[in-house]
Amino acid sequence: MWNTIAQQIGAVTGRPFRPDDRGSIGGGCISQSFMLSDRDRTFFVKTNRENRLEMFQAEALGLKQMHATETIRVPEPICWGVEASSAYIVLEYLDIGRRSTSAAALEMGRQLARMHREGKSEQFGWERNNTIGSTPQVNDPSDSWAEFFAIHRLEFQLRLAARKGHSFDRGAELVEKVPQILAGHEPVPSLLHGDLWGGNAGVTRDGVPVIFDPATYYGDREADLAMTELFGGFPPGFYQGYAEEWPMDEGYERRKVLYNLYHVLNHFNLFGSGYAGQAESMIRTLLA
Repeated sequence: MWNTIAQQIGAVTGRPFRPDDRGSIGGGCISQSFMLSDRDRTFFVKTNRENRLEMFQAEALGLKQMHATETIRVPEPICWGVEASSAYIVLEYLDIGRRSTSAAALEMGRQLARMHREGKSEQFGWERNNTIGSTPQVNDPSDSWAEFFAIHRLEFQLRLAARKGHSFDRGAELVEKVPQILAGHEPVPSLLHGDLWGGNAGVTRDGVPVIFDPATYYGDREADLAMTELFGGFPPGFYQGYAEEWPMDEGYERRKVLYNLYHVLNHFNLFGSGYAGQAESMIRTLLA
């Protein structure tokens, strides 16, 4: 497999690549990650089961679309494929290791706001389905954000939970009331990272903000902002920088609970019942 990957890197980049160093990189929970180097160039490689190739193809497309906005740094996708019963994707290796400074956090917020503004679409959704973690994410295009979020985000996750034998109290009622909760809020379809928690963002040793591992689609920009407040949050300067470029609309504090419910339900479906109580509480809060 590694010989094939090295040959494809060479073919795509136009320079022979003969790696003499390969090391495992920790931190991921969905795929295995590696560093591949020939002492001159280094690449980041992720591998998974053969049937996960479409997940990597969607990741590459999302990264390309974010890169095309010329706003915030993302790793460049190099190549992807299947070899020896494993799917793989090769990405630009970025030396992420510096702790975020206030200046870097401020700039990351500004750049994300610019990406949301520059990445535009006529409809919500995306040109293909992808994954959120390892969970399928349906992106069928829609003219209505409320309808899209209710059906393809909340209802989809609730159905997955039901298959696991858990019925969230009043979940169906909340799905029906999403249009009411979002009434008067008319977001433009912005290009979203889609899975923007702290583990999918960083700063290079040169101080450049980077985001990676996307679950891309076009949606309400507030959905990205909401997730940054989940699972630990981002530095205060990040939110200051974002607000300087594009302030939040009135009502965000309630909407962020709705948007983050999607991710909490997904964590229930991925990792188990430890997230059930949090999801139930969020549903009750939204219906109160």
